[in-house]
Amino acid sequence: MIDRKEFARRRKQLMRIVGSDGICIVPAAPERVRNNDSHYPYRQDSDFHYLTGFAEPEAVLALIPGRAHGEAILFCRERDPEREAWDGARAGQEGAVAEYGMDDAFPIADIDEILPGMLEGRSRVYYHFGRDTDFDVQLIGWVNRVRARVKQGVRAPHEFVALGHILHDLRLYKTRNELRVMRKAAQIAAGAHVRAMRTVRPGMNEHEVEAELLHEFRRRGAVPSYEPIVGGGANGCVLHYRANNASLRDGDLLLIDAGAEYQCYASDITRTFPVNGKFSPEQRALYELVLAAQRAGIDAVRPGKAFGAYHDAAVHTLTAGLIRLGLLKGSVAKNLREQTYRKFYMHKTGHWLGLDVHDVGDYRVDGEFRELEPGMVVTVEPGLYIAPDAKGVAAKWRGIGIRIEDDVVVTKADPEVITTAVPSDPDEIEALMASAQKP
Repeated sequence: MIDRKEFARRRKQLMRIVGSDGICIVPAAPERVRNNDSHYPYRQDSDFHYLTGFAEPEAVLALIPGRAHGEAILFCRERDPEREAWDGARAGQEGAVAEYGMDDAFPIADIDEILPGMLEGRSRVYYHFGRDTDFDVQLIGWVNRVRARVKQGVRAPHEFVALGHILHDLRLYKTRNELRVMRKAAQIAAGAHVRAMRTVRPGMNEHEVEAELLHEFRRRGAVPSYEPIVGGGANGCVLHYRANNASLRDGDLLLIDAGAEYQCYASDITRTFPVNGKFSPEQRALYELVLAAQRAGIDAVRPGKAFGAYHDAAVHTLTAGLIRLGLLKGSVAKNLREQTYRKFYMHKTGHWLGLDVHDVGDYRVDGEFRELEPGMVVTVEPGLYIAPDAKGVAAKWRGIGIRIEDDVVVTKADPEVITTAVPSDPDEIEALMASAQKP
């Protein structure tokens, strides 16, 4: 659990960077209508959550460094017994201060009257333009109201600054508390994958396996961190397969890419395993190659290494293995230079992980991959996808899709894999599935 003191430290850290001439405006995520009068499940904006821990919609955070009457101001909904009887409890202004550590709080209904006055005397407004066009217009209107009073001696903001450049670099480095929550999210997701391995049988439908994943997530207080991919057979070759409605056939592999979100922090795991519990020789050969590539990639997740280094390590292993299996021809150097491996492996080997599955933070600095540093968290997820209609490929390889993905923390020493509770070794997978099938 991340306590209010850590959220307060984050706000202070951001305000130190912004300086006394700036003001940060961060709105909560709007509610989204799914159909007619039904809404999608509400999920707070990640930046707003990072700075507040406040889970309600219709809220705006204003950070005003050096303001004598309070630097951290939250505009939020008032307590309303009638609405709370329908929608649940609200923190209100008192709760924003007492429970969330704000310096002051005001009703969101009064923001048009109050916030423009807070913009006075500030030179720069730090804000995410383009996320919510309605709020963009509202904020510009407030600034213009202040600018209209310049002749009366009011000092108005003259510059808008992209908040993400600063805030997202802070989010890239996880604290001990954040890592504790991420380990919990990883543990829950790993348990769901193990449950799927124990449950799957030939003849089941992909959506039945998805249901097992979702049950495990919700049973343990989590939600999916993204729409699960449950692809049997050739469906595993579709990188962002979404249908999850095909029958699982004896002899096919099943690729599951599914993560749990716990207290807004994501995990992201992919496992590929045989529907009948036993890899065929061709499946095992490709699987062991992907696993070797993943292990090479994980070993390169070390401080001082460039972000791209672990992709290069995985690609080198995959390319050499594809040549060995006869799927590519020529030297490793030539195939790497010509990127022939992209016929079977067309994506990068990982991404940042945190409050977002594809978390924020620049991958390059001054045109070069940034160096990995302790506290960063990445995924390592090489794969091979031999399309069912792949030309120039022996029939025995076609229709096999494999990806193996784990979540890895950069430490001062060896990388920490936080998703090891679900096996990736093929012998361990077969043993787990065999034990589940015993009467």
